[in-house]
Amino acid sequence: MIFFASDFHLGIYNIDKLQHEQKVISFLNYCQKEGASKIFLVGDIFDFWYEYKHVVPKGYFRFLSKLKELVDNKIEVYVFKGNHDVWMFDYLQTECGVKMIDGHFEFTFENKNFYLHHGDGLGPGDYTYKFLRRIFHNKINQWLFSRLHPNFAMWLGYAWSKKSRLAKKGKVEEYLGDDKEFITQYVHKMHLNRPEIDFYICGHRHLALNKKIGTAQYINLGDMIYLDTYAVFNNGILELKHWNA
Repeated sequence: MIFFASDFHLGIYNIDKLQHEQKVISFLNYCQKEGASKIFLVGDIFDFWYEYKHVVPKGYFRFLSKLKELVDNKIEVYVFKGNHDVWMFDYLQTECGVKMIDGHFEFTFENKNFYLHHGDGLGPGDYTYKFLRRIFHNKINQWLFSRLHPNFAMWLGYAWSKKSRLAKKGKVEEYLGDDKEFITQYVHKMHLNRPEIDFYICGHRHLALNKKIGTAQYINLGDMIYLDTYAVFNNGILELKHWNA
C-alpha cells in the first residue's frame, strides 16, 4: 500500500502551527497503521524552509521525529522539493533517512507506472514564476542568501511566503478548465509521448482532482491544510480520499 500527500505548508502564518503539525503527524500515524510500504510527500511540506550549512529552521521537531520513526520502521519516505521549500538540501535525508526528490520521479509498482512531480513550473505559460524558479535554483543566489543572518533570512522567507496565492485567496483554489490548467495540459502532452504511464500525481494547485486523461489517471492531491485530501494505491487501484483527523 502506497500513500501520497502534498502541500502541508507547515509553519503557514494564518493557522495554529502546533495543531496543524499534530494533524499531519496523525495522518502519518494512520498511514503507518494501515501498513504503508511507501509514503510520498509531494512538495511544499513547509511553508518556507532554508538550510544553512550549520543551521536549520526552528521547530517541526515532532514532524521530523515522525519521519525518522517511519524510516526506522522500514517505510520508504520520499520528500519532494516544492516551490515553498525548494531550499531543502540534505538535512532531512541525513538526519531522518528520507529520500529527497528534486523534480520528477518515476517508479513502477505492481506493474503500474507512476509519474510524480510537485507540479510547479509544468506546462505552458506562467512565465513570471518560471523566471523566479530559475532564480531560486541558482547556486550563486543560494550562496548569497546564505550570507544573510538567519533571523533576517527566515523573516524574509516567511514574508515572501505570505504573498503566495494560498495566503491571498484563502482556503481553496478553483479549477480553471483544461485549456487553462498548466499541469493538466502538461499531463495531456506527456501522455501522448509516454502512453505507458498509468498514473500522474502532482500537488501545487491545492485542488482535489481525480481526472482521466486518455488511458492514464491524473490526480492532484489537494492539500493537508483545508481540503485534507490524499491518495492511496492499493490492490491496483489509485484513489483520492479525504482524511478525517
